[in-house]
Amino acid sequence: MRKGGQPDGDNKLFRIGEIARMANVSQRTIDYYTKLGLISPEKRSNSNYRYYSYETLNRLKRIESMKREKFTLEEIKSSLDLINKVSNDEQVNDRLAALQLQMQQLEKEVKELSPLIDQLKPNQAKNLYKLLTPQSAAVIEALLLLLGKGPLL
Repeated sequence: MRKGGQPDGDNKLFRIGEIARMANVSQRTIDYYTKLGLISPEKRSNSNYRYYSYETLNRLKRIESMKREKFTLEEIKSSLDLINKVSNDEQVNDRLAALQLQMQQLEKEVKELSPLIDQLKPNQAKNLYKLLTPQSAAVIEALLLLLGKGPLL
């Protein structure tokens, strides 16, 4: 297998119906995503058929995953465009997209919890912060390592 889950030596392209079935979405969804610029055909035939690649299939799976996490198509497009500027390696892009999705989901959850935390009694808040502080520090340290800045200490 090559990167991106594509079989070795297989540069097969898929017509819209095939890629839609493989991604478990409708052909109308493929049309809509193409119109929005979320995906684009690899090439067009002389009879104007659109052909999509394995990379498009992977991108469709990422889009559907992010939609399940309640991200708007605009947020998804922006996120995927940024990730694609980082690397041409599909495996790296998949991992970055997953990490970014987790961080965005965490951010949304923190925003939702913030008003509830503000309503806690002082002793409850203190216990909560004791619980979360080591985990928060570990996440920050992991992000710093990822960004090449080294450990906190």
